Parts: sequence; structure tokens; C-alpha cells
Amino acid sequence: MIRKVLIANRGEIAVRIIRACREMGIATVAVCSEADKDALHAQLADETICIGKAPSTESYLDISRIISATLVSGADAIHPGFGFLSEDSRFVQICEKCNITFIGPDSRMIAAAGNKAQAKKTMQDAGVPTIPGSAKAVTDVKTGRELALRAGYPVIIKASLGGGGKGMRVAKSEEGFEQAFFTAQAEARNAFGDGSMYIEHYIEHPKHIEVQILADKFGNVVHLGERDCSIQRNHQKIIEETLCDSLSPELREKICTSAVDAAKAVHYENAGTVEFLLEPNGNYYFMEMNTRIQVEHPITEWVTGVDLIKAQIRIASGERLWFSQEDIKLTGHSIECRINAEDPEKKFRPCPGKITGVYLPGGPGVRIDSAIFAGLEIPPYYDSMLAKLSVFAPSRAEAIRKMQTALGEVIITGIKTNVDYLYELINHPDFISGKTDIDFIERVRSEKVGKVEKKTAPAKKRKSPKKK
Repeated sequence: MIRKVLIANRGEIAVRIIRACREMGIATVAVCSEADKDALHAQLADETICIGKAPSTESYLDISRIISATLVSGADAIHPGFGFLSEDSRFVQICEKCNITFIGPDSRMIAAAGNKAQAKKTMQDAGVPTIPGSAKAVTDVKTGRELALRAGYPVIIKASLGGGGKGMRVAKSEEGFEQAFFTAQAEARNAFGDGSMYIEHYIEHPKHIEVQILADKFGNVVHLGERDCSIQRNHQKIIEETLCDSLSPELREKICTSAVDAAKAVHYENAGTVEFLLEPNGNYYFMEMNTRIQVEHPITEWVTGVDLIKAQIRIASGERLWFSQEDIKLTGHSIECRINAEDPEKKFRPCPGKITGVYLPGGPGVRIDSAIFAGLEIPPYYDSMLAKLSVFAPSRAEAIRKMQTALGEVIITGIKTNVDYLYELINHPDFISGKTDIDFIERVRSEKVGKVEKKTAPAKKRKSPKKK
């Protein structure tokens, strides 16, 4: 078993990993930037090492400093969390050379899954449905235009490497292809240092479905159900739920079986997710594979009872999966909202600053994953997520009401947040009725900007607890 884990991350995921390690009797080492010296993860870990200045390139993304901190502290494993270096195959390769256990898949798997063109070919060979488009990455607009014609407009142009919505544009016709291609390519080069692009048919109004999988070193793979991650702004998820109400038991089984087939095709190990686009007619297509723990993992933990962080550590320690597919029972319904430090009234501009007061809800079926507290200074250098609020109930309708209640109780003062915006979305008639897809946010925005008249109830105003 792993003895000491260095957490190569910050914020709520670092706190989450520290708590899981503590429950398993494993010592922890936190790393922090100069801006995070007073952060909660730096206070909770058994040891803390400051690894550099505030910018992530000089701290959390600096591989040499993180490896040095691991060796100096005597940690025998690194948990990357999500973001930062979690899907950097070069980082994992260095861990392997230094005999440091990386809590996740090996460098070969990460490199294979991270290359969209290569991953698509692998899925096709494994019989997993894929979207019509590039067989390999392209770098010139002429070849891209020819591929777009074969795939059929509209098409989406995506960076072959990377993710998070960067290096991605949609061309609805041949006339708009060239500009979309060059814009996406320039963004990809700036973000990932690579201008190879991947072109595929763009599916309109799909749902974004991801399947959580766990796989050990002995070839055993299980799925833990799906998550509906369709509610996104600028390709970033903000509300997730499980189970997906749109799936029949038969379709759920097909999609989840495809996810297991995908994991087996790349000989996957540890936790990961296989992501699909689901058309309204029930057809689904492989989109990508994420080789890390996901932000939204708590809702899967709610409906399965499986602690995914502990599972990652046990698998990385060489243990076999201690349950089979038949042991996984998907029960109830769970919803998660991401609370961010941003101002929806000013185009969601990030809002760093000092938190002067905090009240977060609790009670049966309510979970908060966070690292914030009153007096904490939110730095401007990192992701704006402050907390994840998740709820669990026997049914979707009850889970929605529980989330409405929980959001209504949130108080965070001193900075702007998106809590009122989340409350508005959760109360939207289309969300309540399950009529959501990846265009939901844009439709809600159009209702406001264009003042479109709809025969629906107006959005409810959040009622926070009264301040004394």
C-alpha cells in the first residue's frame, strides 16, 4: 500500500484527496504557491512545501519543482487531481523514471487517449460508435476543407491535443470554414503548442454523456453509470446530474458497455471517463476519454456508494477491483452545481478578492466540496471554482427541490459568485422537465437578450437566509 501521497494540486480537490488519504491512514504532502500559503489544503496536509511563485507555470505546472518536492518529502506517490498536470504524459513518464507511483493511468495510456485522432481510430477498431470525420489530424486548411465536405456540414474543428474548450470552433457552412479553422488553430497553438486539428461532423442539440469507469492492473473493468453533463457555458460544465433521465435501461446498458469496451481497447488502468454525444434519436458517438478523476465525481459517489478517490489509490497500490459489475447498483438521483467566483452580470468576469463571510448548506443528502473560509483571499491566477454543491434524493424531482433549497441557503460575501445564476437555471422550466442539451445555456441567454416571449413561468429569485 502507498505510504505517503504528494497532492500536485490545490483547492477543493486537494482537500478531498487529503481527507481520503487520512481515512486510509496515508500521510499527505501538500504543495502550494506563494499565493496559496494560507489555503486550506496547505493547512490540512501533514506536510506542506511551497514550490514557487503565484503563476501556475512557476508552481503547479512546474514538473521539476513537484518532482523535487516529492523526493525531498519522501512521498512514494503523487495524486494529480484534475487540471494542471493530471493529463500530462511527460510528467507521468518522469514519475515512472523516478519510481514514483502516479495515481492514475500510465504515460502511454494518457498519450494515446489525449490524441483525439489516435483515440478515434482505436475506438473504431474496438467497435465503439464514432462521429464521421478525420481519420488523422490535419494542419492545413485545404485538407481540412476537403474533410469537412466529406463529413458533412456543420462541422466542428478541434485541437488534436488538449481540451477544456480551447482550440474549438464550429463552421456551419463551407463559406465560414476557413476563418473558423485558422481561429481554432491559432488558439490551439497558443494553448497547447500544437496546431494539428481534428475535424468531424457537428451534431446539433446533443446531450453530453460521460461514463465513469474503474479498471485495475489485471484487466478488470467496471462502469459506475453515466452522468449527464449537457449544461455547459463555453464548453465548461456547470451543472451535472446522474442518472440521465433521457436514457432507457436498454440505451444506458449499450452506452455503458461501449465505455467498458473503450477502456479495454486501450488496456486502461485506474479511474477515467469515456465521453459520448447522444443525439435526440438515441444514436450516440464516442467523443473523448478523460484519464483522470473528474470534477463531477461526487454525484457518481452518491448513487453508487463507491469512494472514487480511495478506489484510485487502491488500484495504484496494485489491488484488484474488489467488486464486479453485478455489485454496482445505481440508486436514486444526484445533481451537482459548480459555484464560481465570477460575475454573471459582467460576462462572467472572474472575481478574485477576499471572502468576508461564508455560509454553506448542509443536512441529509447535501454535500459540499470546497476549500473556502471567511478571510480567505481568492487569488486571480487560477480557476475560479470555489465549491461544488451536490445533492442526493430518491428521485430527480426530489433532487431538484433539494438543490433549489440548498442554493437558496448559500451565502458568500466579499466577492461576486454565480449562485443566483445557478438558482435561475435549476428553476428553469426546461431543466425541471429534462429538456436540456448542450445548447441549453445559449437558449436561456437568448431568452434574456432577445426578450423572447415564452409561455413559461418566470425564473424564480433566490431567497438567501436573512443577514442579521
